[in-house]
Amino acid sequence: MAFWLFSTDAPIQSITQHEEDIAASLPKMRSRQFRHSRGYARQALSDLWNVPALDIPLKANPGKPPELEEGWGYISFSHCRDALLIGWSQQKLGVDLERTDRAFSASALADRYYSEEENIALVSLQGEALRKAVLDRWLCKEAAIKWQRGSLAEDLVNWCCSSDALLIRHKILGYELSVNRLHCRNWSIAVVAMKSELANSPIICLA
Repeated sequence: MAFWLFSTDAPIQSITQHEEDIAASLPKMRSRQFRHSRGYARQALSDLWNVPALDIPLKANPGKPPELEEGWGYISFSHCRDALLIGWSQQKLGVDLERTDRAFSASALADRYYSEEENIALVSLQGEALRKAVLDRWLCKEAAIKWQRGSLAEDLVNWCCSSDALLIRHKILGYELSVNRLHCRNWSIAVVAMKSELANSPIICLA
């Protein structure tokens, strides 16, 4: 596995003409985000594989899970307002990234999207402890949906974290994944994969 964390303020890198055409069709902010993430995904994999960035066989259309051609492994993206996380592995993975200080109504989010089992694990928490615990589980759920190549709208309520948020399972499809959660500077990160793929803690390259 390999992971890279890039600032959203970093200069735009080269992307393919097809990707430039897609970017041109998007609203201004979405266009920059598209060009930034695809350019740095290409740069990261270029360094990893020692292949020119524009030759990386990446397909990452807006709103679709990013894919690499067979034999090139698996890639997953996540971004927040000031950073982009890219994860790569020979086996399927999912990643999610949030600002550690992200403000939201923890109790309302848990009541709406978390299972009874999850809310029982959270019942003794209040204030900042509750916000952090809810955020950790949200990261796990979003990463799991990316692993699944699923839909936030359809699958969010079906992914359920264990009490320690180190495992996550899909209540209908029966998937069970291991979770690595870590904090890096101002960001919280979750990586999910099959248990054998997460034997060691992820090492992240800050760029």
